[in-house]
Amino acid sequence: MRSFTTFDLQYAHRFYKFKGEAQYLHGHTGVLTIEVEDSVNPGVNMVFPCNEIKKTAWAVLKNFDHALILREDDPLLSAVLGVYETQGIKNGAPTNTMKGAAFKTELATAYPDCRLVVTKETMTVEGMIKIVYDLLKDKLNIAKITFTSGDNAASQEYKPSLTIDRCPQCGITLGENGVCPKCGYKKH
Repeated sequence: MRSFTTFDLQYAHRFYKFKGEAQYLHGHTGVLTIEVEDSVNPGVNMVFPCNEIKKTAWAVLKNFDHALILREDDPLLSAVLGVYETQGIKNGAPTNTMKGAAFKTELATAYPDCRLVVTKETMTVEGMIKIVYDLLKDKLNIAKITFTSGDNAASQEYKPSLTIDRCPQCGITLGENGVCPKCGYKKH
């Protein structure tokens, strides 16, 4: 069975070297849906609490919300960083409080202090799905990711392969020592 949750992400990007309207910097509201699959946990009668899916995923996804997403070879990147440097906000500002932990993968690097994500490939809906899966594949038993942005949409199904030891009282992933970080349950 599957549990799923959705995220609304506001972001700006452009398709560098693209011949068409998308070559210009523009913004989107994207809707990301993550489906996780597992057996129904008999203690709480659910696969995985949707609020826990959201909490786990949001820890990294918040880097994409209200962010600028540019490809690593886009000349606009150095111009934006130059302006941020001049303004004194490249390394963060006191008002920049909604940010996730920095990350660096083969596909993308997040610079949360300046609300910027730099990608290896153009950030399309397909590209976003690849990035999200890469960031969360070891944290959630992902069965499907769907991303819709403007008139564009894509989805990808995956074969869930994780064995996640979950709490029989609240359904969330048990910690390293078999202890639930939420309710304190201890696995025998």
